[in-house]
Amino acid sequence: VQLQASGGGLVQAGGSLRLSCVASGGRFTIVAMGWYRQAPGKQRELVATLSSSGSTKYGDSMQGRFTVSKDNAENTVYLQMNNLKPEDTAVYYCKADFMVYDFNQTPIAGSGWGQGTLVTVSS
Repeated sequence: VQLQASGGGLVQAGGSLRLSCVASGGRFTIVAMGWYRQAPGKQRELVATLSSSGSTKYGDSMQGRFTVSKDNAENTVYLQMNNLKPEDTAVYYCKADFMVYDFNQTPIAGSGWGQGTLVTVSS
């Protein structure tokens, strides 16, 4: 399964961006998709995740400003980011947990990361 993220860019503080991540490649079932970010000199942290059942989880500083959503038909997850702050500047990575199937149709769990998309928020 390949993950392709897009939508990053430069935005002023208070502005908005929407990130997209598309999963593709063979036969698979998405279990959960979401976003993490990593700022320079910091550890990667949770931004938001969305399970196949629709349950969401957000990082503490993102609650109320960021919204994760999905398009099941397109195997795509979105991250709407509003009221962006300079401290939101980071590389944003898409992550997916999924099931793939072998020649016996036996499900095999897997996960993967997208290539990252840079979000820069200027003050």
